[in-house]
Amino acid sequence: MKYRIVVTTEKETSLTLPQKEKFSGCLIGQCLGDALGAPVEGHPMGVCEGYVDEILRTRRLDLLDQIDMPVGQYTDDSQLARELLQSYAEQKRFNPSDYASRIAAIFAEERIVGRGQATEQAAFRLIEGVPWEESGTPSPSAGNGSAMRAGPIGLMFFDDPELMMKAAHDQGRITHQDAQCSGGSVAIAGAVALALQPGTINTDDFVSQLVEWVSNYHQPFADYLLKLPEWLELSPPKAARLISKIGDNPDYPGQWRWISPYVVSSVLWSLYSFSQNP
Repeated sequence: MKYRIVVTTEKETSLTLPQKEKFSGCLIGQCLGDALGAPVEGHPMGVCEGYVDEILRTRRLDLLDQIDMPVGQYTDDSQLARELLQSYAEQKRFNPSDYASRIAAIFAEERIVGRGQATEQAAFRLIEGVPWEESGTPSPSAGNGSAMRAGPIGLMFFDDPELMMKAAHDQGRITHQDAQCSGGSVAIAGAVALALQPGTINTDDFVSQLVEWVSNYHQPFADYLLKLPEWLELSPPKAARLISKIGDNPDYPGQWRWISPYVVSSVLWSLYSFSQNP
């Protein structure tokens, strides 16, 4: 079996504080992927391949003039990841109350670019004065918004898994209360924390650590993660067909034939993609 994975933990390796460039690189990388992917979100793989080959590789970005936002504009997910980092920099710690006020402000001031329904509902509750611990949209709403902005948490708490998990959970439940969303947030933050460590590891170590962390919040999500090594043996089209069907939201039957904004399938697909292209 041949796996391609970015990192592996080596216990004898000492951890060092992430450089400022790691934080900016994490955020800029997210914004870039967000801006380039937004025009084909939820489309079949063939459409996405055509978009890459015919528009991105040829730099025919003029063909994207018909979309609703300027070419290169990132969306609400990256905006809220940016607000998370700005809050951390100003507060010198993760302060969920301050972060919640920033989420409320960006909606109240109409600065948001695109918006997930659950996040918008939670933001309006925050604007109305609902405490951040109670503002999140409850189950069965389980979109990927909280996981989309969780990457910086892995940098903030790279050397303290307990704090990392708690912060990933807390930043997420401001807008999403479903336990699956907490599992997705922990998975993304944890993957960033592992990627930050020096050395190279095998897929089994990477997956087993994520499973251990995610199982504290949603065991079925952790069980799905165990399938990542076997998915890495598949081509992207075959893997996408399998992953897109995992944890389908019953409220959206037939609407999403491929990778949807649902937290389980989108997080699993992101980890598959990351592992295939380290």
